Amino acid sequence: MSNETANKANPDEIDSEQTAEQAAEAAADESGIDDPVTVLEREVADLKDQLLRALAEAENTRRRAERDVADARRYSVAGFARDMLSVGDNFRRALEAMPEGDALKDPSVKSLVDGIQLTEREFLNALEKHGIAKIEPHGERFDPNKHQAMFEVPNEEVPNGTVVQVVQPGYVIADRVLRPAMVGVSKGGPKAAPKADADA
Repeated sequence: MSNETANKANPDEIDSEQTAEQAAEAAADESGIDDPVTVLEREVADLKDQLLRALAEAENTRRRAERDVADARRYSVAGFARDMLSVGDNFRRALEAMPEGDALKDPSVKSLVDGIQLTEREFLNALEKHGIAKIEPHGERFDPNKHQAMFEVPNEEVPNGTVVQVVQPGYVIADRVLRPAMVGVSKGGPKAAPKADADA
């Protein structure tokens, strides 16, 4: 007797085989083994999540690199500029040491003073060309981020914490301080107005 004849002869056996397959699938579902479609959908979701994370990380890396390049361009001369600031200080000291009054009537002394002033002006222009600006905070409110207090000056007419004397000017490059301004700060006057009120 052939299998085909046996299958026709025993329909109860075919039903029991189908029922057994269904029971096995149900048992597999209950035991945590999913059907292949669900497994593939989960894998696709995981891979999509990994791809999105990789793209976000690549974008963050690109932005960091752009920021680093921009900072390198902006602040690359910072070390050299910091070393050159003493040259600018020496120009100012030379001008302050020049005699006043009758001595300036002498043409050679006058031409020397004019030459030093011109050189100092060119020096400051070259710094500005590279994004370096001088801080001259006289009369401003003391800012510990840009100023270094060297001493206090008793003065009741000026609000407390106002810069009343600049010992050495400071310099900034873009938004970073190259060197803080060394200043004398008032003491004993009325309390300084808050920054928001002063701006208004």
